[in-house]
Amino acid sequence: MEKVDLRFLRITYSHTHAGAYALILTEVEGDRRLPIIIGGVEAQAIAIQVENIKPARPLTHDLFKNLSDSLGVKLKEVIINDLVEGIFHAKLVLVQKGKEVEIDARSSDAIALALRFDCPIYTYEFILGAAGLKVEEGEESEGAEETGVIKSEKKPSAASTMEELRNMLEEALDNEDYERASKLRDEIKRREQTN
Repeated sequence: MEKVDLRFLRITYSHTHAGAYALILTEVEGDRRLPIIIGGVEAQAIAIQVENIKPARPLTHDLFKNLSDSLGVKLKEVIINDLVEGIFHAKLVLVQKGKEVEIDARSSDAIALALRFDCPIYTYEFILGAAGLKVEEGEESEGAEETGVIKSEKKPSAASTMEELRNMLEEALDNEDYERASKLRDEIKRREQTN
């Protein structure tokens, strides 16, 4: 399977899951985004690295990196390799003395480690096709970039037309509300399959 190169874009608050965050990855050579819902602790572990904050004592991911460095283990790459019932699965590809080992990991832990090791992040096309959201040129909102979250008031209903759903999807993408956009996309796909 051909891998798709991703990079970390940002973390935003999730306004549909209390206490949760959306980790947003973007295609390096494309215009799709991959939103992954993560918890507050996981978001903090990633934010600490992104913001270059140095805690007084090593956190778990820092400890893993320090241990790996001491033992000559290199994190070659992280692959988001499956999507099962809305949950992303990942694997770490580690190398030591020329021997390659793959280890199962939560996607949030895998990203936190990828950022610390400065290694590539990949996924597969079938995952981006199922869960990726396309962002058209000019759809990025400067305000959303700064605040991280813009809430949308419109809610889809069973009576919403396909055109209304598509408009709500565009609005959600404009507002970088990827979680809502994902749900709208799923509803549009569901309706298209039943027609």
